[in-house]
Amino acid sequence: MRTIILTISFIFSLINIFGQTKEVKLKISHLAGDFYIYTTYNTYEESQVPANGMYLVTNSGVVMFDTPWDTTQFQPLLDSIRLRHNKSIAMCIATHWHSDRTAGLEYYRLQGIRTYTTALTDELSKKNNKKRAEYLIEKDTVFNVGHYSFQTYYPGQGHTADNIVIWFNKEKILYGGCLIKGADAENLGYLGDANVSEYEATLKRVQEKCPNPKFIIISHSDWDNIKSLKHSIKMAKKLKKKSYR
Repeated sequence: MRTIILTISFIFSLINIFGQTKEVKLKISHLAGDFYIYTTYNTYEESQVPANGMYLVTNSGVVMFDTPWDTTQFQPLLDSIRLRHNKSIAMCIATHWHSDRTAGLEYYRLQGIRTYTTALTDELSKKNNKKRAEYLIEKDTVFNVGHYSFQTYYPGQGHTADNIVIWFNKEKILYGGCLIKGADAENLGYLGDANVSEYEATLKRVQEKCPNPKFIIISHSDWDNIKSLKHSIKMAKKLKKKSYR
């Protein structure tokens, strides 16, 4: 009987060992063509929250949009990109001043990567003691990198005073960052630095500037539903009405 009990205990111990899954800290997913989504994780309100960024592989190097939220993943992301594509990061653009977008700017600058934010983002980063970029974008700008072209666009205040989006007109890819929420989101997320009265109008400007996107990449939800922008506009409209009551 004792032998049977020991055997059962051993089997259960093996199940526990092999049943445990290793916590994923960095995930890279192919979006389309030369576009990839990278996801890291951090804790917010006692829950693990994903943070999506994007990178584009060009014949002049890789362009990264935003930086990992998890500070332990700055170098692993670089290593993964080099291993997968045999290319280095040429430049990195952060879309607003919060740490889930800017945390790696200083680290990447020290690696020789050209880092960019808007002048307004730099002002807010300095004020809030966040990491800052080496180069500043003074106005909406078209970047040509390798055989790709994309535009930074500031639509107005929303999630933050400085949030920008990135628009790939040819590929119809909209990188919305934290300004746009998921199609299944119940609210607009953290509003501590938001402009509630302007949020709806800002999102409508994005909708007008970036028509008929094939993909909408957002920071903290899946990107497989392009209804995310329309849904965010509806939520912003309700929030505005509620704030005026």
